[in-house]
Amino acid sequence: MPATNVLRRRILATLSLTLLLPVSSNVTAAKTTTPDWAVLKGLSGKVVVVDFWASWCAPCLRSFPWMNDLQQRYAGQGLVIVAVNMDQDRKLADAFLSKMPAQFRIEYDAAGNVARQFGVETMPASFLIDRRGQLRERHAGFRDAQRAEREQQILQLLKESP
Repeated sequence: MPATNVLRRRILATLSLTLLLPVSSNVTAAKTTTPDWAVLKGLSGKVVVVDFWASWCAPCLRSFPWMNDLQQRYAGQGLVIVAVNMDQDRKLADAFLSKMPAQFRIEYDAAGNVARQFGVETMPASFLIDRRGQLRERHAGFRDAQRAEREQQILQLLKESP
């Protein structure tokens, strides 16, 4: 595929995601209120990372191996990672996953309904939910330098009792 077509596809994907997401969000409300979303049902007592991603998101390529590692190391302590794909075309998500297999739960939200509930404003975006179902941390983007800090946040929540 010519480079201009790839660029055009990425721009259109970014624009379509922008149209799905709220113009602004109340960060204070997002920190104290966890959306009532069906995928969280049955995860009571677990520490949950809900991560929003898309096939065109370069930082998402770097975050998947890290999330695979976290899921493998901490699942026995109660960690569950749920990655929510935002691609409008499922084939794009499937192609991404064929290159970067996930060892954690994958959900799909092409319409952006779940992203709106969480107030997603950037890709990737992740939300850390404690064992009581309370939203405790909200992260925008992914940088390798943030891994240790984010892992410490997860470890702290894993130490807390339900």
